[in-house]
Amino acid sequence: MGIFDALTTAVSGLGAQAYALQNISGNIANSQTTAYKRINTSFEDLIGDNLPSKQIAGGVLASSVATNNVQGDLQNVSTPTFMAINGNGYFIVKKPDNFSGGQPVFSGVNLYTRRGDFQLDKNGFLVNQAGYYLMGLPVDPTTGNPVGSVPTTLQFTNNLIPAQTTTTIQYNANLPASPTTPSTQAGVPASSLLNPASFTSDPTVGAASAASIVGLIGTFPQDVAGNNAALVAAVGGQSITVTVGANPPTTITFGAGNIHTLAAFQAALQGVAGVNAGLTSVVQNNGAASGQITITAANTSDVITVTESAPGVLTALGLTNPTGLPKNQTVFGVDQTTFVSQSVAGGSITAYDGVGTPVNLQFRWAKTDSAALGAGHTDTWNLFYQANSNPGNAAPAWVNAGTNFAFDATGQLTPPISSLTLNNVQVDGITLGNVSVVFGAGGITQFANSNGTVQVNLLDQNGAPAGQLQSVSVDDQGRIVGTYSNGRIIPLADVTLANFNGQNYLKQLDGGAYAETSDSGPAILNATGKIVGSSLEASNSDIADEFSKLIVTQQAYSANTRIITTTNQMVQDLLNVIR
Repeated sequence: MGIFDALTTAVSGLGAQAYALQNISGNIANSQTTAYKRINTSFEDLIGDNLPSKQIAGGVLASSVATNNVQGDLQNVSTPTFMAINGNGYFIVKKPDNFSGGQPVFSGVNLYTRRGDFQLDKNGFLVNQAGYYLMGLPVDPTTGNPVGSVPTTLQFTNNLIPAQTTTTIQYNANLPASPTTPSTQAGVPASSLLNPASFTSDPTVGAASAASIVGLIGTFPQDVAGNNAALVAAVGGQSITVTVGANPPTTITFGAGNIHTLAAFQAALQGVAGVNAGLTSVVQNNGAASGQITITAANTSDVITVTESAPGVLTALGLTNPTGLPKNQTVFGVDQTTFVSQSVAGGSITAYDGVGTPVNLQFRWAKTDSAALGAGHTDTWNLFYQANSNPGNAAPAWVNAGTNFAFDATGQLTPPISSLTLNNVQVDGITLGNVSVVFGAGGITQFANSNGTVQVNLLDQNGAPAGQLQSVSVDDQGRIVGTYSNGRIIPLADVTLANFNGQNYLKQLDGGAYAETSDSGPAILNATGKIVGSSLEASNSDIADEFSKLIVTQQAYSANTRIITTTNQMVQDLLNVIR
């Protein structure tokens, strides 16, 4: 009986080693298959029931052991839609049941794979080389958030994305401590500054002042004691009419019974509609019979005009007509050449309106004050943007951003300015609306620059024209992103990864796919593995290791054949005894 048991055991050994050889053969054959997981062989002894003293070595049973939890090496590839999983997890995929009108029809259960050689097919699906279609969560292009929570088959079309209005500009720059403009004269600090007196309208930032808006200036032929003889003789019965902007005009009549003292004249001017009473002043010349009167407009954009009841009234009073400017922070076309000669270029960028119309948004910087002028002066700059590249004389050409950029001795803004808003921006008739210019912390500095020019370190904006999908790739965050014809890169989908508590009990299918089983447990979404773009996972089968197992298997198989040969000889000997 023992001889025949030995024969049976040897036959089971042959079967087990043949099973192992089949797995080894498959592992070697798939050593270059993307994301292939080798199958090891486990041997289980079969022991007949008997007393301990009568137990014998029994037969053997071979079974497969999956290595799904063993990751293969990651390899860089040039295809942008290829992806690999670093860590645990599986891509969720589907196999189409059939095709209708050239489109795949899905109705089966979800499958899972580590094979990430996905490419776009003609219909915009991501399909790997084994024919499995990738699933995930589409992403809202506006918010960047996933749409829904249940993975669906991903499909990307060439539809246009709408234009995006420019609402934010990122801007970093260094302003030269000593700017070089066409008007700059060596050794003359003031020559590098913007001079408001050179303009039809004062374009700088700041409150109205006597230096910028001058109403009446000169010597008044009357002292403060009330001696009116000179005044009455000069302009008795005559008057001047003062108008501030669109305010009602005010007429001031001189002579006996009317205005005949300097104090009365000052009071009359303070009563003019639209005058900044707090800035009306009288300066006496050491108590002598003369003085100076200055008025300014309460609204800095108003112009003060003075008309005479008869020619020579102002001259007789020793006064001159207003020579001041409206301060409306705008450079008009007539002064465009002057402005360019007193400022430095600050860079330009293409911005877009709501329908994607491009517009060239140019910046210039003008220095308005310099610490080099002495006590009471600070290095101060104004930022301008071009409103019209070809303006008429009375049309706005450049608009002030409305903020003074003041720098301390270390070249830092004081106070810091992290951002500002350009209100109601229009460039060459194209409306952008309100645009936020973001400088960030320390984004604008003033350091020495031998060229005397502005060094722009960052100039970017968030607008774009309409665009069409050009290509699809996987970014460094594992998202599928689309590159559009307008240059924008927009997230299209999140690739959902699944994991299993018993992943080595998944059922293996053709093409590196797996199906869940009762032993593997259900899929658990959002596995912790990371998706790596432009990469593929290699087979975890090692040829050298498989060759070692092949030698052992071959020897074991040969040994089992020797047992059969020996058993056969023993049976022959037994038969010979009978003869």
